[in-house]
Amino acid sequence: MLDTVIFDMDGVICHTNPYHSKAFRAFFAKRNMYPAEAEFAEHMYGKNNSYIFSHFMGRSVTGEELQQFENEKEGLFREIYKPHIEAIHGFVAFAEQLLEQGYKLGVATSAPRANMDLIIDSLGIRHVFDSMLGSEDVSRHKPDPMVYLKSCTNLGASPETCLVFEDSYSGITAAQSAGMKVIGVLSSHGRDELPSCSYYIDQYDTTLLSKVSSL
Repeated sequence: MLDTVIFDMDGVICHTNPYHSKAFRAFFAKRNMYPAEAEFAEHMYGKNNSYIFSHFMGRSVTGEELQQFENEKEGLFREIYKPHIEAIHGFVAFAEQLLEQGYKLGVATSAPRANMDLIIDSLGIRHVFDSMLGSEDVSRHKPDPMVYLKSCTNLGASPETCLVFEDSYSGITAAQSAGMKVIGVLSSHGRDELPSCSYYIDQYDTTLLSKVSSL
C-alpha cells in the first residue's frame, strides 16, 4: 500500500521549463551560441546542469567551471522566473489533500537548492514536505535513482510504498530504477516520449486522490 509521495519540481510542481529555456538562451547568447528549441527539448528538460553545459559546450564541464556556469545560469533563471512563480493548476490543493490523508511527502529535484527554496517558499508549501532534496544533496543525478532512494530513507519509507510524480524520461527512469511507481506528468513531453508509467496526468484534478489510493 502506498504511503509516500515524492514530487520532482520542474514541470511537476511548476511550469518552469520555459523560464529555464530563457535563462539558458541568455547564458549561451553571451557566448554567441544560439541552440534550436528542438535541441533544448532533447538535451535540457529533465537533465542536470553538468550534462546540459557539457552537451552544448561540446566538452566536459566539471569542477569549478561547472560551479561558475551554474551560478550564472541559475541566477539568471531565478531573476527571470521570480515574478512569474505559480504552481501547476491544482497542485497545492492536491498536496494538502495528500497531507490530510496521512501521506508522507517529499521533493526530489535535479535543480539547485536555491531554486527549490525560492519556489517552495513563494508558493507557501514548505510545511507539506518532510524531505526536500536538490542537486547538491546527491553525488549522482537522474537517471541514477540516488535522489529517490535518499528521499525514501529521509521519509522512513520503502521504495515499494512510494509513488513518484515525474515529467521527464530521466526522472521516470530514476524513480522506476529505485523500485517506485510513477505517475507521468505530461507538462513537457507526450506519452510516446516517456517510459511506461502507472498513470498519466495533464493537471491535478479532484479525481486524482482516489486514483493514487487505488495504485
